[in-house]
Amino acid sequence: MALLPVSEALRRILDSAATLPSESVGLLAARGRTLAEAITSKVDNPPFDASAMDGYAVRSEDVATVPVTLTVVGEAGAGRPFTDTLRKRQAVRIFTGGILPPGADAIVIQENTTASGSEVTVLETAQRDANVRTRGQDFAAGEVLVEPGRLLTARDVLISASAGYAELSVARKPVVAILSTGDELVAPGEPLGPGQISGSNAYGLSGVVEAAGGEARFLGIARDSLASLDEFISAAEDADVLVTSGGASVGDHDLVRPALEKAGAQLDFYKIAMRPGKPLFFGSRQISGRRQYCVGLPGNPVSAMICARVFLVPLIGRLLGRETPFEALDAVLTDSIPANGPREHYMRGELDVSSVPARVTAFKKQDSGLVKFLQRANCLVVIPADSPALDAGASVRVLKLDI
Repeated sequence: MALLPVSEALRRILDSAATLPSESVGLLAARGRTLAEAITSKVDNPPFDASAMDGYAVRSEDVATVPVTLTVVGEAGAGRPFTDTLRKRQAVRIFTGGILPPGADAIVIQENTTASGSEVTVLETAQRDANVRTRGQDFAAGEVLVEPGRLLTARDVLISASAGYAELSVARKPVVAILSTGDELVAPGEPLGPGQISGSNAYGLSGVVEAAGGEARFLGIARDSLASLDEFISAAEDADVLVTSGGASVGDHDLVRPALEKAGAQLDFYKIAMRPGKPLFFGSRQISGRRQYCVGLPGNPVSAMICARVFLVPLIGRLLGRETPFEALDAVLTDSIPANGPREHYMRGELDVSSVPARVTAFKKQDSGLVKFLQRANCLVVIPADSPALDAGASVRVLKLDI
């Protein structure tokens, strides 16, 4: 049976996923969340004509010819307006952020004046609206400021507060349950017995989930038995996504797929034309009228993490209503690489974007058992299936390892 191409596997995953319901969060909790409803300003900003400088509010016609001496009839500070109407040859002492008094239409900065008691002499002319931030100059009520689907930044939170919002509607974080499987696994930090290894995958995958905008929940380590798998899978019923690591191949102890099918999952595909990551599978199951997505990752740590970057990150993005593109860019090889086989190869490498075009070096050691080279990589060099050998200077696609 032909292996499923990576692009088709990703398409199937994304086509099956629907955006989760929204929830409201306070502004202090909004950064890093995905906006569900557009931020449309409730107010003009600034909400009134305001002084942009310290100085004097005047009528521009009074200062068309200078020098001219005006009578200071009051003071306006931020939050302390002067409410009387300014009359001919009058001025109001004003500070940055103060409301422009009625009758005034310009601000003369204090550096262009000489004050003496209740009078001020203006030394430079000021045109209408000089040093004035007019109402709605920044943005107006009804203006759409931030579109849905955006990953909210501190800047977005700032403008939301300025636009009159105390809370924002954001996509609910998908809960991603992570299950490690294997008799050989022990918790990190525990002594290793004969044939045992540290169960590291769940910790790396949790970081991927959180970085992508999800909520990671580690279920634990299931042993290689249907009874153990059944117990852990039943504990994940409230999750939006169930990610398993290990037990996805065809050995006598690879029982994850049968256990999931027993729990009601319908598999969409199994095995893809990718290396590392061939034994990946994907499906879903209905739980109380709600769909749970099931992603089966290889047990190999490098394979699991690379597959998570290629498939799980976009899935989480789709559940959040945020388009998560493949984010591939073009770069030129600094060294040659050998011909590829029938599976698309995701080679760990080092990307240098300081030059134009960007340059990338694929590591010589690509064994999927070498975690150190995954940690040192900042990108994946994507080599198509059946690609011929590529010389230094050849252009390749590169996927940033932003996990």
